[in-house]
Amino acid sequence: MMSTEETLRLTVAALMQLTRERQPDVAAAIGLTQPQLSRRQSGKSAWTLTDCDRLAAHWGMSTLDLLAGPTHAVGCLPAARRPTTGTQTAMPLAPSAPAPPAPCSAAPTATPAPAETAAAPAPAPAAPASSAAPAPAPALAAAAPSSVPRTPRRAAPAGPLPDLIRDRVVAALTEAGGDADAAQAALIKRAVPDVMALFAASRVGGRYEHSEFPPTAGILQKRSQKGSDAIWEGRPKWRSADLHRAARAGHITMEVTALDMNAAYLAALKTWLPIGKLTHSEGDHHDPKRSGVHLVDPGEWLTPDLPSPLGSRQEPGPLWITEPTLRALIRCTNMNLSTPPKILESWTSGASEGLLEKMRRALVTVRDEAIANNDEVTTEYVKSMYSKFVSTIGESAANREIRRPDWMHIIRSQAFVNLWLKAHKAHKAGLTVVQMSGTDELHVSGNWQAVFPEGRGLSQVKAKNIYTLGGNE
Repeated sequence: MMSTEETLRLTVAALMQLTRERQPDVAAAIGLTQPQLSRRQSGKSAWTLTDCDRLAAHWGMSTLDLLAGPTHAVGCLPAARRPTTGTQTAMPLAPSAPAPPAPCSAAPTATPAPAETAAAPAPAPAAPASSAAPAPAPALAAAAPSSVPRTPRRAAPAGPLPDLIRDRVVAALTEAGGDADAAQAALIKRAVPDVMALFAASRVGGRYEHSEFPPTAGILQKRSQKGSDAIWEGRPKWRSADLHRAARAGHITMEVTALDMNAAYLAALKTWLPIGKLTHSEGDHHDPKRSGVHLVDPGEWLTPDLPSPLGSRQEPGPLWITEPTLRALIRCTNMNLSTPPKILESWTSGASEGLLEKMRRALVTVRDEAIANNDEVTTEYVKSMYSKFVSTIGESAANREIRRPDWMHIIRSQAFVNLWLKAHKAHKAGLTVVQMSGTDELHVSGNWQAVFPEGRGLSQVKAKNIYTLGGNE
């Protein structure tokens, strides 16, 4: 059984989610600093009775209502304290329809009109089984997807897209009785259907009707049941051979920082994706308004102190690459870093860079809020949503909503290209690029803080560790 202190922390988190307030806002309202509030919410210090009185007054309810648990407190939150941009009940906070909570007490610092008290916005009840009215929105608590391909859902969401994510977190915390670990596990388990519902909601009003189950081009089909297809994504595994050779010989010693790129796959959702089915073409011509996969002779890499966007491939000759890798190679040619690639044949479709943009922005917004509020439940949920979206949109039994292996390869390749762009930026700024590997790891020597902003934001980087090349490797 949870303690009163643990219940209060859960209630504060739920009310902040619902009112869209951040820790600095609530802290200022109750006479604390943001670090003080953060310590109380993390359990490093205790909430006081005075704090409880001020929190209750801030949210327009009695202290007893505040301490009665998140479900009761959310039901007692006055309508005026809720966001005014639309209904927040795209998903009920208590989907299992438990018995209604006890009536709310009057707030100690305000005397609401009778109509306001009567209209306390508890979660909307479910429609009776006999009702013929359709469900209003593709909420994140949608039913498990069918194995039969469906046409895209176009019902408008009940509110802003970030609310679908926020409300799902509040519902999971409430269902778990305040157990953050259990809520997080439940959210991660539902990440695939939830992110697909979010994607469907993000496409409402879109200019293009994308294909969810186009015929799969032969080049994108797996060559064996447990094997892979022929597409090369450009995953890097590079380190400067000259520097490491000199370090082993004792000729150089340098301090190196291993940098971590934040949310690499989330950033990579902004990429040119094919809208419809891929069609075949031959010839050395690149149309920037189309996207897909290309068989290319990549040309010669001329810059030994930088990795190639092709990644760790060593074999010579033509290979199948994705749109982001091809565009990176063309860009490198224009910067005299390589000789031009030659396109031999392509599978492409008309494309858009904005197919996933609304969904990406919603995920970024909620992720930023969660990081600012030290909300690890939401942070991990968002991470699971975008990472599982990428990993299951190819051919996965975990996702029957879509089959776009071309999208999966393109998004992954875009993440690798984004990492290469960071390496090129570092090199151009005078840093020494020592190593680049995986989706998000870049090792540099020099004053990297002058080149990259530090932090957990999408455009920022984190320092993972510092080591000495030629000293302790």
